[in-house]
Amino acid sequence: MSTFTVLIPARLASTRLPDKPLADLCGLPMVVRVAQRARLSDADQVVVATDHPRIAAACEQHHVPVVMTRSDHPTGSDRLAEACRLLGLEGDARIVNVQGDEPLIDPALINACARLLLDRPDCVMSTAAHEVHDAAEWRNPNVVKVVTDVQDRALYFSRAPIPWWRDAPDATQLPQGMAAVLRHIGIYGYRAGFLRRFPELPVSPLEQVESLEQLRVLWHGERIAVHRSAHAPGPGVDTPEDLARVRALIEGMNATP
Repeated sequence: MSTFTVLIPARLASTRLPDKPLADLCGLPMVVRVAQRARLSDADQVVVATDHPRIAAACEQHHVPVVMTRSDHPTGSDRLAEACRLLGLEGDARIVNVQGDEPLIDPALINACARLLLDRPDCVMSTAAHEVHDAAEWRNPNVVKVVTDVQDRALYFSRAPIPWWRDAPDATQLPQGMAAVLRHIGIYGYRAGFLRRFPELPVSPLEQVESLEQLRVLWHGERIAVHRSAHAPGPGVDTPEDLARVRALIEGMNATP
């Protein structure tokens, strides 16, 4: 596979878990753990994009490349667009955005999102999803769902339970025998040229209503290819409880011969 870049946006601001990127995970800051996992992919380089000198110092201490970006970016994509410019990435150069709170990210999932950009020249972005079989998860507004077309291009992302089974015996049942319910996985591949112009696109009303910035891409007529993963991703870290759970998983992995 030709090369691609992994960019990891990281900033200190977090209300549920203060200083989240620097949270200790078995002796390493979380952002460093994420970068180490991303290095197990086929990426040519893995770079952290941050706005805080403490995060930059932690990365440098552990030999993780880092670029300093502005502190006033409204979204992670805006931060990544600046990182693209700083790194000289443009045109069809491929970038995979790995979130800084995913220390158990599967390297194969990173590769899949990068590969989609090679396989799907009609799409400016790629992402991933997996099937949902739990009706409570389907109805949960904190779980983002996606519906796709016959070529696995995203039609819509929503916090609502989509697709909606109109003729269900009751409203708690998942659609049966028609379309799979897909949970969106928050990993994105970009063509650098598109990522650099993304901040210039006007914010869409759908994006504002759903609070999902990927809807801006669809609103402006661009296409997003969706990789269907056979597995749910490893747990991310949003809360102290998540942090404790992931610590236990990493300790278990380290203890395995």
